[in-house]
Amino acid sequence: MKRILMIALTGIALMSVTSVNAQDPNDQKEESVFTTVEQMPEFPGGMDALMKYLGENIKYPEIARESGKQGVVYVSFVVRKDGNITDSKVLRGIGNGCDREALRVVSKMPNWKPGMQKGKAVSVQYTLPIKFAITKDKPLKGE
Repeated sequence: MKRILMIALTGIALMSVTSVNAQDPNDQKEESVFTTVEQMPEFPGGMDALMKYLGENIKYPEIARESGKQGVVYVSFVVRKDGNITDSKVLRGIGNGCDREALRVVSKMPNWKPGMQKGKAVSVQYTLPIKFAITKDKPLKGE
């Protein structure tokens, strides 16, 4: 009886392995994502243009402003070889709506100049620190 049970379990295990291996071969050709490349991706217009974009598009969340919440939200995303931004997520946040706002602004960014490796465009993981600071000298968006 134990032998029949063992044979049945082995058969089920083999069928499971076979079904996993029988998946579409195109699914297994996932695009490599680099963390370091010869030429890192770049926001159109460079770093100054990125800072301007963030400054013009971030809306300080009301709850964060009321509670005096300040800090840096670290957002990770992939710059695909076509410059498209995907897979954005907060690595380290500060809460009070700031994390959501950082993700919103990153998701709306225009396509970047892609990273390059050996003369070819490649997908690159990128981490962007986004600073939320309450300043008295200029009004915040939404005021």
